[in-house]
Amino acid sequence: MPGMKPGPDSIGIVAISHGCTGVAARACGLVGLDPTRVAEILKDRPSWYRDCRAVDVINMLSTANGGTIELLYMQLYAPTTLAPARDFWLLRYTSVMEDGSLVVCERSLNNTQNGPSMPPAVNFVRAELLPSGYLIRPCEGGGSIIHIVDHMDLEPWSVPEVLRPLYESSTLLAQKTTMAALRHLRQISQEISQPNVTGWGRRPAALRALSHKLSKGFNEAVNGFTDEGWSMLESDGVDDVTLLVNSSPGKMMDINFSYSNGFPSMGNAVLCAKASMLLQNVPPAILLRFLREHRSEWADSGIDAYSAAAVKAGPCSLPVPQGGSFGGQVILPLAHTIEHEEFMEVVKLENVGHYQDMIMPSDIFLLQLCTGVDENAVSTCAELIFAPIDGSFSEDSPIISSGFRIIPLDSGMDASSPNRTLDLASTLEVGAAGNRATGDKSSRGSTKSVMTIAFQFVYEMQLQENVAIMARQYVRSIIASVQRVALALSPSCFGSHAGLGSPPGTPEAQTLARWICQSYRCYMGDELLKHEGSESILKVLWHHTDAVLCCSLKALPVFTFANQAGLDMLETTLVSLQDISLEKIFDENGRKTLFAEFPQVMQQGFMCLQGGICLSSMGRPVSYERAVAWKVVNDEENAHCICFTFINWSFV
Repeated sequence: MPGMKPGPDSIGIVAISHGCTGVAARACGLVGLDPTRVAEILKDRPSWYRDCRAVDVINMLSTANGGTIELLYMQLYAPTTLAPARDFWLLRYTSVMEDGSLVVCERSLNNTQNGPSMPPAVNFVRAELLPSGYLIRPCEGGGSIIHIVDHMDLEPWSVPEVLRPLYESSTLLAQKTTMAALRHLRQISQEISQPNVTGWGRRPAALRALSHKLSKGFNEAVNGFTDEGWSMLESDGVDDVTLLVNSSPGKMMDINFSYSNGFPSMGNAVLCAKASMLLQNVPPAILLRFLREHRSEWADSGIDAYSAAAVKAGPCSLPVPQGGSFGGQVILPLAHTIEHEEFMEVVKLENVGHYQDMIMPSDIFLLQLCTGVDENAVSTCAELIFAPIDGSFSEDSPIISSGFRIIPLDSGMDASSPNRTLDLASTLEVGAAGNRATGDKSSRGSTKSVMTIAFQFVYEMQLQENVAIMARQYVRSIIASVQRVALALSPSCFGSHAGLGSPPGTPEAQTLARWICQSYRCYMGDELLKHEGSESILKVLWHHTDAVLCCSLKALPVFTFANQAGLDMLETTLVSLQDISLEKIFDENGRKTLFAEFPQVMQQGFMCLQGGICLSSMGRPVSYERAVAWKVVNDEENAHCICFTFINWSFV
């Protein structure tokens, strides 16, 4: 077939439509499953479409040719807290054709077509599915060729204008629905052909069920449907964080059970604190990777310990949020999808300190689901969803999901000429550097994105007021931390980080790099960097092997900038750098020497320190051969900061 790739499972052509009513996408793929099994999987939409809450078959009729007609009611989750969810009344026709092909046709049914007159559901906006469906053709030798057409009108008029790109993007539909269906079929096919036990002794189907449970729990928290038992608490006067509580039997059934040691889990209600915020010019993938890899930048160890107690036996008191640091974070890979666009892992938080009188081990385990963390691939959503689990990782452990979702709001996502289809197979499937028309902006953070945060807490009803105060305070502190991190990672500020890519090279950062090098040359009579070729001074400084750190001219100097080696030496990030004072990195002898000779820097412009020992932010000793400090002056020859370079440093 034209456009079809070789191999037992592959995705051929993916096309999106421009200029039509609503949003539309189509795809063609080859999978090693028979047509009947493919149809069965595709019709079970909640199993592969994460945004689908439920599909209920209201009625079913058989046709004379052996087909079926079904009346369906479908609900889709809202991706943010800023707009309501969608629902559909559908008619679905399934039939087997003479050549053995299966056809599944779906479309919305309304009362103008003699359909049922259904009143609007609470929490939902009625949307329309335009003629869509699947054609599944058997292949000689086994397997199926699948053609998928998705066409929806999601009623974008009903959402705030800033969010409308999410409801008007055919690219988003292709990635989240059309491509998701083909990826899921490939995943099932691989699991059947390679039924091996994988991570932590779990079979792939069991791990897939866990990831589905994590995602569903987060979606339920974000949407807070009243039919699930959620009710809203009164605001404290500031509407940035919404609080919901749920003590319904259905919700608590998953939480209140006895463990093998005989103790029941704690809590008879769940509180959810959620919020959405707009972010400017920060790549969602890079921000999410930072949140994943540097949990201590935003999380509170006391809150994590409190949440973990919900899935452990034993008493627990209410913590007060405070800036705590973790003893360490170990990420243990668990499972990933074929194309690695989604993976699951276990996060071990080591040596989390005890608080108050809580009795529990000092290590905490989180089950974590990550999607969209590769900034080089086209992604329409980046998610970090986690839940505390018992150390035994038992299959009946409750999953109380919390986390982050970041969706690009790139109105240029579908900005191609009208009435045109676009081959997205290479871009969407492997993120190649070919046709990037629909992906570059969203993946590089050139415009806006919306972040949705939802955290759930199990608690005793009598503690509701205290838990509500704690939850509001905690989520607000997370929002502040995210804004600080986003600012540091934004191209408008020099904010790259170890492992997150090269510094963006903004004018402000370029100017500082130039001042650092010019001042070094002026006072030392030598070049700081061996700068050759067309690379910018900033890039060469960033990758310089010796640690370069700038500190303020205050009475108690604090660090304001460091290159990659400097961050590595201090075991910190650009976000946390400003919390480290100059005197903290030296031992007692080093401080005496520093304070004795520091005035030289302001008088003669530089000073040299003999080899010695300094300390990282984690307290690890670092040896260096020698160090040089010099005054950095700006273009008006006024002192801007003090710069240090530590030559040939290494951890002891």
